[in-house]
Amino acid sequence: MDRLQGKRALITGGTTGIGFETARQFLAEGARVVITGTNPATIEEARRQLGNAVLVVPSDAGDTAAQRALAQTVAGAFGRLDILVANAGIADLRPVERWDEAGFDRSFAINCKGPFFLVQALLPVFANPAAIVFTGSVNAHFGMPNTSVYGASKAALLSLARTLTGELVPRGIRVNAVSPGPVATPLYGKLGLSKNDLDAASASLQNQVPMHRFGDPAEVARAIVFLASEEAAFTAGSELVIDGGMSNA
Repeated sequence: MDRLQGKRALITGGTTGIGFETARQFLAEGARVVITGTNPATIEEARRQLGNAVLVVPSDAGDTAAQRALAQTVAGAFGRLDILVANAGIADLRPVERWDEAGFDRSFAINCKGPFFLVQALLPVFANPAAIVFTGSVNAHFGMPNTSVYGASKAALLSLARTLTGELVPRGIRVNAVSPGPVATPLYGKLGLSKNDLDAASASLQNQVPMHRFGDPAEVARAIVFLASEEAAFTAGSELVIDGGMSNA
């Protein structure tokens, strides 16, 4: 297991869920890793579980200035960067009539604007070759109720994976994306639902998945490892959908 041996990687939103599991698998594949998060409790837990092999940096994925500061931190720690996994995201789900401008802007800041300006800030830091992997969502592809803003922000991110490919391939930087379906992560616990409502929502989601289960973060992380590795050297501007067949049902 040395597909990322010696590679230097940054994973945003790396203290829980898909990001944390990606960090764990990157370490197992030989990478040096920086992860980010905002919750002090999950930051400390990630430090405890991953140990000194990982640099954990508090950073707000939706703050443009924070992206420049993060790029400087990475440059100081690694000199160069081989892999960026722009995984930090927010799933704020509301009916259309309950949206306000502040909530709209926050979703787009974290899910799209932040990753864009992080890539921009890292341009002088990226090695050649390098790989970028965005975490999108199947909600960019079909009209699930209450996901209007979330789906739009992820669709914008997936568009960036394609358009940035055209600009960055000449610099030796490949850009790809993974789009998970329902995955068993702490994300759903942040929706503010009661336990009964959360259980009902979970059952409803699983019924929409032909495999009738949630995905596991490890299943998405393995795909990210592939896209970040030299095994995917001829893969650029692509999206790998990992949803148990949900978007094809």
